[in-house]
Amino acid sequence: MRAYRDAGYEVYPIHPRQAVIEGLNAYRSILDVPGLIDRATVYLPPEITLKVLDEIARKGVGELFLNPGSESGAVIARAQELGIVPILACSIVAIGRNPDEPD
Repeated sequence: MRAYRDAGYEVYPIHPRQAVIEGLNAYRSILDVPGLIDRATVYLPPEITLKVLDEIARKGVGELFLNPGSESGAVIARAQELGIVPILACSIVAIGRNPDEPD
């Protein structure tokens, strides 16, 4: 989240139980976020990622990054069934940041 905020992106944290994450109001579901979402970046285990893919598809997210550890054959297959072309890469690197460097 910090990398995206520092790069000027508007960030919407999603968490089913946390109300606030790093000072931002968190949404219980991606479907609760108002408006369009250009990019979703997932850092969940594959079994949880599978559970949220339908909501991501319903929201009409433009890009879906499956960060290392969130992908699996089943996740990729389900995403493709839903019409999502998943990007299998570290989303932080995609915005020019190195996740190993301190903030």
